[in-house]
Formats: sequence, structure tokens, C-alpha cells
Amino acid sequence: MTAAGGRTEHATCLGCGCACDDITVVVHGGTIADAVNACALGRAWFGDGRTPAEIRSDGRAVPVERAIGDAAKLLGAARRPLVYLAPEITSEAQRATAAIADRLSAAIDSPTSEIADGILAAQRRGRASATLGEVRQRADLIVFWGVDPSARYPRYTTRYAIEPVGIQAPDGRRSRTVVAVDVGPCRGPDGADERVALPTEDEVDALGAMCATVLGRATGSASLSGAEELARRMARSRYAVIVHDAEPSELAPDADRAEALVALAQALNGPSRCALSSLRAGGNRSGADVVLTWQAGFPMAVDFAPGYPCYRPRDGAAKWLRSGEIDAALVVGSAGGLPTAVAGGLVAVPTVVIGPGASAAVFNPAVAIDTGVAGIHEGGTAFRMDDVPLPLRAALDGVTPALRALTVVRALDAQLAGR
Repeated sequence: MTAAGGRTEHATCLGCGCACDDITVVVHGGTIADAVNACALGRAWFGDGRTPAEIRSDGRAVPVERAIGDAAKLLGAARRPLVYLAPEITSEAQRATAAIADRLSAAIDSPTSEIADGILAAQRRGRASATLGEVRQRADLIVFWGVDPSARYPRYTTRYAIEPVGIQAPDGRRSRTVVAVDVGPCRGPDGADERVALPTEDEVDALGAMCATVLGRATGSASLSGAEELARRMARSRYAVIVHDAEPSELAPDADRAEALVALAQALNGPSRCALSSLRAGGNRSGADVVLTWQAGFPMAVDFAPGYPCYRPRDGAAKWLRSGEIDAALVVGSAGGLPTAVAGGLVAVPTVVIGPGASAAVFNPAVAIDTGVAGIHEGGTAFRMDDVPLPLRAALDGVTPALRALTVVRALDAQLAGR
């Protein structure tokens, strides 16, 4: 690709957890002119490829070497540092950041702590899951549990769940039955073949009744008869998929709901086959879980303070910050992707931010180093919502002057190693 323009085929979009890898990015005049095949969310994510390019320390513009040195001094002097894996960085950069947390005996976390209930339920019980490719190829009954993917995951239904032709779905949409379970205000997709409405307060009871029905112990409750009949339909299917939104939504976080969804999917793997498909947001959030599990044994809320990794799933970054124990922080990734509670907690903590839009962070970081965005300015690896790794092809690598987050993080680690 030249500075004037070019095309990058099979680019991967991190606008949502679908991580569509069939995008053609067209560059003209050093900016992105088009993202062919991308949905509206994906086109907004790619934008024109322009990003801030500021490097600041104590509010002053400085060379990158000076900023890295100041960051190393701040973090190296901390007694109780926090490291945070924000979105929009490659898994290679996530791994390098985890190494810094280990070196500093720091606590490390990511946005996954926002959805800890689902993670913990799967760790307690196990989890019947599937890749999106398996959903596409095999599912004949798809149940959308309180979620319509069209807003937050626009191509989920067209690429994987409803419309595509698959090995066991030769007629695409006509080969599948789609059921929308509307939970309170959270509706399933329009155009579903069937709908089941549940009051929010009855949701967990309905899931329990469905699980009991599959196991041959139907409750006979008139108020839950629709849910029990759906369970029977699912048990008679060849391959059922339960789709739910794992990210924060209008439904309040509920540990019992998370446990009940996992239990229902497991029970259905007796009389039939069933997978629980958890929708995840973009920016390589799933990659943070994979990398932390690989490097430390746990997917979130890991504390290296004892000298070895400890799991603190009921704590997490927001709680650590509220306690006042954190005296310095390192955020790697987009500061705009931080949960509100984490961003608010960082206001009172000297913070180093390395990532896209670092200089625009609302909590006024002590050191801010703007970098490019993974998959736009920096190649590497990212993980789809089903934990499948995908290559990132940088459409603007070498065209724009954006720094690579991985390069900056490695340079910071080298400074900390030599301190």
C-alpha cells in the first residue's frame, strides 16, 4: 500500500464481538474511504482512520522516549499499582501488558469484570458452548433470550445464526426455527417464528422450569406453561442454540440468571444438542480474557501482589479504586472504552494511558501516549466473541504516523526492567 491509497482484503472489524473478517478496506489519500461489507457499526468503527497523535507528560507535549521514562518512574515508585486492559489493542499488546503487571506485582483487570456473574457460573458448572461456525453449520432452533442482536451485533444473524446456509441447514433461514423470548422490556428480534413473553421477575423461575421440564420434572405451573412448552421444543430439536447478551444491558446483572442459562444449555445436551452463545462487545475484549487465562490462569481480576497470581473475581478494578488502595495505574487500550466506574475512579489516581485517544481521557492522565487502533493501524491477533483467534490486517500501517501500542508497551517494560 502506498501513501496515496490501496485496498486491504479480509480485514477484521473489531466494532463488535462478531469480528467480521470479510471486510475490504479502501484507503485514499492516507485515510479510509470505504469499508466494503461492513455494517453501519463497523463503518463507524473504521471511520476515516484518523486518530489523535499526542504524547503528553504532566500536561506538556514531550518526545515519546521522555513520556515512557516518566511513566516508568511513576509506576516503578507505586506501592499498589493497577494495570487495566482496555479495548482496541492486539492480543500481543495484551500479553506484553500482563508481563508488566507481573513485574510490578500489580493488580490487573479488564471490562470482563463487568460481567463476572456469567464467567463465574461457567467456572462452577462448566459450559456447553460452540463456535459461531458451528452455530452456522448445525443449528436448526435458535432462541434469542431477551436480546435483539441487530443494534449491538448487526451481522450476527446474517453471518452465523439465522440466514446463512449450513451443512445441516441447507435452506438457510427456511431450515431454522427462530424463537424470541421477550424478558420485560428486552425483546428478541422482529420476524421470529414464535415469541414467548416473560415478566422480568419471572425470568429465573422460567429458566428453572425449563430445565426441570427437560429433565422430566415439569412443574405444571400455568404461568410458566409457555416456557415449559419451549423447553420441550428445544429438547426435540436436532441442535438448539440459546443466544443471550453477556454484556451489560437493560436487564440488571443477575447471578441466578447466568447460572440458570448455563444449566439449561447443559440439560439440553441429554435429549438433544444445545449451545449457549454469549454475545460480547468488540475491541478484542475476549482477547483480554484469553491472554490473562493463558498468562496468569484466570480471565479477570488477577492480583500479583502476593508474588504469584491470585484470583479476586468479587473485587475487580472498580472496587480496588474505590477502596483507595491504588496509588498508580496503567491503562493500555482505548480510555473511551473504560467502564464508567473505572474511569471515575481513575480521576484521583496518577495514571499512565497508552492507547487510542489516550490524550483525550476524561480523567486527565499524568502520562498519555496516543497510539493507533488494533486492526486499523496495527496488525496482530484478536479474538472473536467465541474465543476464536483471527488475524488483524492493518489498513493504515505505514500510511499514518500512529504509534503501535505493542511497541510502546514493550519499551515501557524494558524501562521498568532496568530501573
